[in-house]
Amino acid sequence: MKKFLSMALVSAMVLTLFGSCQSGNTTTEESSTSTTSESSESSVSAEETSTASESSEESSATEKLDATMNIAFLKGPTGLGALELMDLNDKGETAVDYNISLVASADEIVSGIGSGEYDLAAAPTNLGATLYNKTSGGVSIVAINTLGVLYVMQKGDVTVSTIEDLRGMDIIASGEGSTAEYVLDYILSENGIDPETDVNITYYTEHAEAATALTSAENAVAVLPQPFVTTVMNQDEGVSIALDLTDEWEKVTDGAQLVMGSIIGRNEYIDANPEAVSAFLDEYAASTEYVNANVEEAAALSESYDLFPAAVASKAIPNCNIVFMEGDEMKTSAENFLSIMYDYEPSTVGGTLPGDDFYFAR
Repeated sequence: MKKFLSMALVSAMVLTLFGSCQSGNTTTEESSTSTTSESSESSVSAEETSTASESSEESSATEKLDATMNIAFLKGPTGLGALELMDLNDKGETAVDYNISLVASADEIVSGIGSGEYDLAAAPTNLGATLYNKTSGGVSIVAINTLGVLYVMQKGDVTVSTIEDLRGMDIIASGEGSTAEYVLDYILSENGIDPETDVNITYYTEHAEAATALTSAENAVAVLPQPFVTTVMNQDEGVSIALDLTDEWEKVTDGAQLVMGSIIGRNEYIDANPEAVSAFLDEYAASTEYVNANVEEAAALSESYDLFPAAVASKAIPNCNIVFMEGDEMKTSAENFLSIMYDYEPSTVGGTLPGDDFYFAR
């Protein structure tokens, strides 16, 4: 039996997608840094002329568009992947002026996209499909940003070596109504465990709440995503990783990718601002690349934006499966994942698989 402690399931929410766009709840602070240089030479050498030309090209590459985008990221891997984007936005060095909100749960994404408060948002992949169905095609997926990040954690005298060991156990979890819940249910079911009757799952509204519940318990099992896995292990020496659910997913799906998170957007905004959306995709792709390649620098930014302490972020980022996929690669991976979810339970994707118009391509 599952005990639901989070907000109402997204399938019960009434969404009104089409409406005027409002600004995000929490806008990043704006700051700008400009540098000037004066030449003491009366003439400019050929090398200096070349350098000036390159500088001009770089400047034009980030020339401001007449557009503003209200966008939300979850306080997890999607937020970490956007760290460089947030930093450059605060410095005024992005092509689009972003009003960026960092939110704690998928429910806030649902309401924000539905009301028009957010133009684009990071969301569990299945949630994008659900919103597409609820809005009669009013939402599209523009990129995949996170692959598998779920782990089974154990504490105290509890020992979990296989999925079968979870039978009859009480499980702490988060992400009700999102990809996290359905992936866990699917893996349990494929291993002959009924998630409704063979285990007792207690869902908390936020990942941080579930992490606190695990550290507060004497003996417990929990399913958590990174970087909360790293957070609880830093806080409690008695907590350890029992199973990587990405590995367990691949075992029961013949190696299919576990597409946990995506960037979705309101088509009303996307259609009206194609240049801004294209610029965002370039800047977000660069941000994910920067974070993966510059872990310590990204970890410092994580702390400055009050996402996770630098010590946690530096350990977690390499395990967060932060990616960037768009176009055909995105469509293939997302379609495969959503098809598996649909075959398991149609309601997990909103009752029917999205059409080709769900997959944005520029």
